[in-house]
Amino acid sequence: MWQFLKQFYHKLGSPRWFYGIANRFMPWFLVIGLVLAVTGIVWGLAFAPKDYLQGNSYRIIFIHVPTAFLAQSVYLMMATAAVVTLVWKMKIADVFVKAVAPVGAVLTFLALFTGAVWGKPTWGTWWIWDARLTSMLILLFLYFGVIALGSAISDEKSAARSVAVLVLVGVVNIPIIKYSVEWWNTLHQPATFKLTEKPTMPAEMWVPLLLVVLGLYLLFGWLALWRMQTEVLDRERRTRWVRELVLPGGGARP
Repeated sequence: MWQFLKQFYHKLGSPRWFYGIANRFMPWFLVIGLVLAVTGIVWGLAFAPKDYLQGNSYRIIFIHVPTAFLAQSVYLMMATAAVVTLVWKMKIADVFVKAVAPVGAVLTFLALFTGAVWGKPTWGTWWIWDARLTSMLILLFLYFGVIALGSAISDEKSAARSVAVLVLVGVVNIPIIKYSVEWWNTLHQPATFKLTEKPTMPAEMWVPLLLVVLGLYLLFGWLALWRMQTEVLDRERRTRWVRELVLPGGGARP
C-alpha cells in the first residue's frame, strides 16, 4: 500500500500524467455531484418540514452551510498544497492553489451573502460585526490577496513561493472561524451540522443538507480538476505532449 501511494505521489508530479488521470475522474465527479446536490436542494427547499421557530426562512441553510463549510475546506486544501510547494516544490501543488483560489473566493462570498439574507429575518439586520461573520470576511480578503499576489509576480517560481507563504500565514484564521462562537459571545448560532456528533435536526432536514454538502464537494472536485487542466496546458504549452494533444484542426484529442 505504501509503495502504491509513493508511486502515485511521484506520478502526480508529472503534469502530463495529472492531465490524463483528471480526465478519468472529472465525469464521475460532475455527474454524481450534480445528482446529489440537486436532490438535496430540491428536497430541502420543497419537501423538508418548516422549522418550528424560523418557519421557511431557515431553508437558506441548504445553500449557506455547504458553501461556508466548503469555503473553509478549500483554504485548508490550499494550505496543504502550500506546504507541498515549499517543501517538495511540486508544480501541481502550486497549480492547485492558483486554480482553486477564485473558487474559494466565490464560495466565501456566497456564504456571506446567504448568511446576510438569513440574518435579516433572524437577527433583524443584514450585517453585524459578529466574530463569525468578521472572520469569514477576513477569509474572503485572504482569497483576494492570494489571487492578487499570484497575478502581481511575473516569475512563476517566486509567485508560487510567495503565495504559499501567504496561504500558510492566513490559515490561522480557519480555527478562529470554527471556534468563534465558542470563544466569544456572538449572535451566530453554533454549528448546525457536525459530522462527528449526532444531528440536532430531524432526518428530514439533515439528510438533504448532507446530500448538498457531499454533492458540492464533488462538484468542487470537478471544477478544480478542470481549472487545473487549463492551467497545466497554459504552463506546458511549449512542451511536446501539449502540442501533440492538439490536433491540426485546433481540436483536442479525446
